Amino acid sequence: MHELVVTESVIAAISTQLPDSRVVVVHLEIGRLSGVMPDAVRFCFELAGEGTCVEGARLDITEPEGVGDCAGCGASFPARDPLALCPCGSADVTISGGADLTITAVEVADDV
Repeated sequence: MHELVVTESVIAAISTQLPDSRVVVVHLEIGRLSGVMPDAVRFCFELAGEGTCVEGARLDITEPEGVGDCAGCGASFPARDPLALCPCGSADVTISGGADLTITAVEVADDV
């Protein structure tokens, strides 16, 4: 379950940047082609966040679709698999979206 390690890394990054803050919301973007399961991250977040600045924070996750770019025909298309084929049949495809995991925003309480 690599989601625990991923979640611990997210919490560590936030804790390093905001050690004296009380975080109320963490916004994550987990691409559908990232290989990370959002439900597992949600489960791990509460447990791994205990005793840190994110304890009790809400986790808001968006899941952008994958995007493939075809070198053969130049089309961009929704990619549902990291080894996507273009609708034209070409396998010369570069994934340009939906494979990232990004902390997009962190909201902190004003009362600290």
